[in-house]
Amino acid sequence: MSGDALYRDLFDRSPDDRIQVLDAEGSIVTPELEPDLEADTLRSMYRDMRFCRRFDERLVSLQRQGRLGTYAPLAGQEGSQIGSTYALSAEDMLSFQYREHGAIVSRELPWEYLLYWMGHEDGNAALADVNVFPLNISIGAHVPHAVGWSWAAKLRGDDTVGVVHLGDGATSEGDVHEAMNFAGVFDTPTIFSVNNNQWAISVPRERQTASATIAQKATAYGFEGVQVDGMDPLACYVVTRAARRKALTDDDRARPTLIETIQYRYGAHTTADDPSAYRDDEEVERWRDRDPIDRFETYLREQGALEDDRLDNIEAEIEATLEELVERAEGVETDPREMFAFTYAEPTPRLEAQREHLEQLRAEHGDDALLDYD
Repeated sequence: MSGDALYRDLFDRSPDDRIQVLDAEGSIVTPELEPDLEADTLRSMYRDMRFCRRFDERLVSLQRQGRLGTYAPLAGQEGSQIGSTYALSAEDMLSFQYREHGAIVSRELPWEYLLYWMGHEDGNAALADVNVFPLNISIGAHVPHAVGWSWAAKLRGDDTVGVVHLGDGATSEGDVHEAMNFAGVFDTPTIFSVNNNQWAISVPRERQTASATIAQKATAYGFEGVQVDGMDPLACYVVTRAARRKALTDDDRARPTLIETIQYRYGAHTTADDPSAYRDDEEVERWRDRDPIDRFETYLREQGALEDDRLDNIEAEIEATLEELVERAEGVETDPREMFAFTYAEPTPRLEAQREHLEQLRAEHGDDALLDYD
């Protein structure tokens, strides 16, 4: 299918017509949508997806050992995060919630990113170097900022888009409504990637909204919404690529896009959550049958783009890279006073009192004693 035909076809569909390129077994089901990607690019996507899974396992383990703070696992969502980011230009701006580590991996994962999860704000600052906004914890609060950046890019005449990741639960927030409404009114070059992983912490998708789909909400804002199999990296790639093209076209279809990626969060909402309290193992296993890494590996093997030797090399490189990242991050010297540095532009009397109390404790007991201080 030509670029123009693909462009029209994807966005002339109903928002409840879920787009899929690979089925759960890794076979092509929509050949006209299969992207024409080099074997090296496909292998790079696969490597990043496998890296994400191992990264996830490693950081959860570090958190359980007390070497990392609360962490939000991504397992199950590698396909949407890697597939969509590969469809972008390196100059496009990413804004994410807190689970889309794969988007950062696709931007070559600055080693400082681990520092954020270890309690250092420097880890957030490093993201600016790869055109990523700081990680956001307040649900939906980052979405208006992403739209504002996109609008500014349009006014400057930049050939770039803003891609903002958010969860299905975030669509219930007023910030998200205001941002999408603004994007529709001002035709900002924004792609809203709604990661519908079926659960907003313990609230299931069916209790989040009465709409049949989240994608259809875009209609009310005056732009297109599309639903895609979020566990299919090729579908996520082709839809995001088309949405980017649409956002930057010179004709009257230069519009934002809402992409609802249907997927599943295998693990806990965060390492502070117990998902067994609100969902059963059978549900999780049903979704594991659609695993994005397994289906993509099957596709690559059928294409002759992946063999056992290459897979072994990928695995060895991933393990070595992870070891280096963790070792480098844990080697950073900490200064407890940094916790007061960025709370306010000007410190408040209460903050000053807390800082003085800390200095008193350090003078009396030393820094090591602070680890046991209650």
